[in-house]
Amino acid sequence: MRALEHTSDIVLPDQRVAVCGDWHGNVGWARTIARVLPHLAPDVTTLLHLGDWWMPSAEVDEVFADTGIERIFVTLGNHEQWDEITPILDAHPGDAVRISELIWLLPRPARLVIRGCRVLSLGGAASVDRQSRIEGLTWWPDEAIDDAHVAEAIAGGPADVMLTHESPAGTPVRVVREILRTNPYGFPEAALEASAASRARVTEVWDAVRPELLAHGHLHAPGGGKTEDGRRVASLGREGQEGNLGILDMKTLRMATPSLAIIRSMAEQWEDEHLARERRAKGAAEALHSGVLDGLTPTPGALRDAQDYVDGRRTLDEIIDGVIRRHTRHPKGDKEDEP
Repeated sequence: MRALEHTSDIVLPDQRVAVCGDWHGNVGWARTIARVLPHLAPDVTTLLHLGDWWMPSAEVDEVFADTGIERIFVTLGNHEQWDEITPILDAHPGDAVRISELIWLLPRPARLVIRGCRVLSLGGAASVDRQSRIEGLTWWPDEAIDDAHVAEAIAGGPADVMLTHESPAGTPVRVVREILRTNPYGFPEAALEASAASRARVTEVWDAVRPELLAHGHLHAPGGGKTEDGRRVASLGREGQEGNLGILDMKTLRMATPSLAIIRSMAEQWEDEHLARERRAKGAAEALHSGVLDGLTPTPGALRDAQDYVDGRRTLDEIIDGVIRRHTRHPKGDKEDEP
């Protein structure tokens, strides 16, 4: 991992952006999002990721190469390659760092302006599964949100949108409250205390900058809620779960979350169409190649016909009918409509 570019000045014109919860290095799920996003939101060029990213950069660039996505900003989570990330961010204090064609890692905190909206990113969270991880290999203390992060985030002033990995304490999201209350996976008390301290730091910032919307991941508990004073919280799901993808309108700050059924259906349709296109391309290539072997050169019209067929604009029968109309003539003396 290396820094290709860095900046502290992120100002974007986007009317809408994609927001995604945890992916945990799942390239297959990233490919699913890349297949459906151009159809769900063809105008979207920016993806905001809420952490537990840990994705292979080159593969992500390849997956999104044929989409409209031009940049991915990552609000870091707890399950990240902190041994590689920390040195890069420390080398460029306060700057977002681009590590691939598309991927930008955001510092803690980071400020962005998207279509005039003030966006605050504050990454990091406590790993409640720390006891099952190995320090320096699958867990690093760098994940923690510290007092310096909190102070700097507050000093930056109010925000309209706040992006975090960690949930705030006292969340209005019912499903998150229930998980925190019941501890369904039986995490040890020490882990729960670290988690509570992490949430308290997020809340300190949340209460100070008072964004209209806070979006987070981490809990794998999709849902939403509103506080008594009108602030909204969106908890996004993990990969393969409901609510992993949201489309955020930067004018209204309303987020639409397509259902998992719609995402999977559209991805399957893309797969079917892609395979059909490959079959058409193979057939057209073989037909043109056989002509070349016979010493023939495809005409511009033949190449256009082949491309129309590959792209699905015309069927083979329609192309044959067109060829017949273009290249056949009635015998002299015959009248086309003569009874």
